Amino acid sequence: MQLSTNTRRKRSFRIIVTLLSALLPILLGVVILYLQAQRALEQSSRLTAEEAILQFDLMLDNTAQAAEELLPLAGQPCVDVKLALREQVTRRPFVRSTSLLWDDTLYCSSLFGEAHEKIMPGDYNQGQLLLMKGNPVTPDTALLVYRLRKGEQGALSTLDGYHLSNILRLIGRKSILLLQVGPNWLDANGQFHEGPLPVLPVAQTALDSQHYAFNVTAGFPEGETWRYISTEYPPLFSLLIFFGVISGLIGHILQKRSTSPSVEMQRALEAREFVPYFQPVVSGDSKQWSGAEVLMRWNHPKEGLVRPDLFIPFAEHSGLIVPMTRSLMQQTAELLAPIASSFDQPLRIGINITASHCKDLQLINDCREFLSHFTPGSVCLVLELTERELIVPTDITHQLFEQLHDLGVNIAIDDFGTGHSSLGYLRQFNVDFLKIDQSFVAMIGADALSGHILDSIIELSVKLNLGIVAEGVETEEQSDYLTARGVGFLQGYLFARPMPGAQFIKALTKR
Repeated sequence: MQLSTNTRRKRSFRIIVTLLSALLPILLGVVILYLQAQRALEQSSRLTAEEAILQFDLMLDNTAQAAEELLPLAGQPCVDVKLALREQVTRRPFVRSTSLLWDDTLYCSSLFGEAHEKIMPGDYNQGQLLLMKGNPVTPDTALLVYRLRKGEQGALSTLDGYHLSNILRLIGRKSILLLQVGPNWLDANGQFHEGPLPVLPVAQTALDSQHYAFNVTAGFPEGETWRYISTEYPPLFSLLIFFGVISGLIGHILQKRSTSPSVEMQRALEAREFVPYFQPVVSGDSKQWSGAEVLMRWNHPKEGLVRPDLFIPFAEHSGLIVPMTRSLMQQTAELLAPIASSFDQPLRIGINITASHCKDLQLINDCREFLSHFTPGSVCLVLELTERELIVPTDITHQLFEQLHDLGVNIAIDDFGTGHSSLGYLRQFNVDFLKIDQSFVAMIGADALSGHILDSIIELSVKLNLGIVAEGVETEEQSDYLTARGVGFLQGYLFARPMPGAQFIKALTKR
């Protein structure tokens, strides 16, 4: 039941990770597009406001020129200057009306002629501009009044709100554009408003004219950012969805594989996927099985049987080789212990160890645990020193090998003659066997130099009173050559290939 629960949890977790893998690039892309759209709208809003300021300045330049030309006439009788006022209205395209003042009293107008109306300078923003709702002639059309004064003389020129709203409507056709003069403001529909400006939800930009007393505010309504994205970025949305699908697919595939080699190997170790394979070792004279080298294989549930050269180096580098070897020894003991009492002589069991095994004394406990499964004298455990990583002689290593010998464990140097420290191992450690590398065996009868090296190794082992095992024996010629020179044990395809535990037990029982 627990297995089923874990499986469902893992499946749910994989689905969640796959969905997150797919959604993450989409969400990230949407956020980037949203920010990009906001920047684009802010830039558009600012450009709109700048263009509106420019156009209003040009209109007011025209209006100001009319006031400047009329100002010297202020104080003269209305009947004398009335035509000049109307001439400015005729000549200036945006000027609707003009007026003359004396001591802030309007006394002559292009529309009504003589008048008498007191104006309030404080109504004008910075004493210059006044935005009005209208006048008696056009009460529903806003007006923008420009005021110019010099001493007691004064002149007014008025802009029609129709022209102002046209500018707001044409320039701000994709946005909201507002003209503000003091406390009053005008929208694109020509509607006059009093009080503070409304807050524009998206990309609000406010700019002041550098020449006249007004400002312009531009922005966009609520939801404009998403509308902009949907209008301007449809191909990018399709691309985001494509990347999301690809990312989700990659996430799904990667979850089927391990997140890292060490995690996958740790999982395999817990699942006991590292299994022992046995390659028999025969006696040189009788050719009878005298033992076997235990080789590690990875029985991967999806990849099948994985070669050791593809995972052993990484296992050594990551430090997993020690628990993997411990598991291998436990499985070997479980396989051989039930038939160990039937052995006529001690069965030699060779297991590879590396420098990682020699850094502490834990190996002694592992060997003691292994031997405890067997009746005394039924097996002989042989630890084969590999040279992929150099074993440094220290007090710990000397103590380790000494206690191993006390347990009856033999030490062999694997692939002797090829490593950079084989002779050093002979001098520094008390070893019992040499294993001749198969590269020398393969050259028997073919290469005289290799033959001399092989003979020298055999002679060295005799002088040092060491046992010797020849690896990679594949032909009768090689077997006869080695037997004739007193090699005690042979191992290779000529006698048997590495085989799984059940097959080895079956074959061993028949013998």
